[in-house]
Amino acid sequence: MAYWLFKSEPDVFSFDDLVKKGAAGQEWDGVRNYQARNNMRAMQLGDRGFFYHSNIGKEIVGIVEVAKLAHPDSTDDSGRWECVDLRAIRPIPKPYSLETAKAEPRLEGMALVGNSRLSVQPVTEAEWKLICELGGLDPASI
Repeated sequence: MAYWLFKSEPDVFSFDDLVKKGAAGQEWDGVRNYQARNNMRAMQLGDRGFFYHSNIGKEIVGIVEVAKLAHPDSTDDSGRWECVDLRAIRPIPKPYSLETAKAEPRLEGMALVGNSRLSVQPVTEAEWKLICELGGLDPASI
């Protein structure tokens, strides 16, 4: 299994909005960055990810799952952009902030810390486990 981080502005689309979509999930559309698109192309069904609220809050607030593999983005008329579908798994009991991540030496190599603008980014297994634990979750239970 691979791990990822998905960023969204909570006033546009929040983790709670994804929760409301239920088991069907939601197309992760509107991404217009080649690196982020390529990250989505690499995803497999069942891969897990962090849902990160950007701009407002700047924190990891939930766990998501890839529910549908990369496919054409329905908001794109050019045919260049793809997306995956995500579904919410559970909230993080103690949301984990960007500020806290930057202060944690074990996360100094994390994409979020070094390139906080990339909207879809990989997360290593070690980063996944550490953030889950610091966020109040047992990584083995997710």
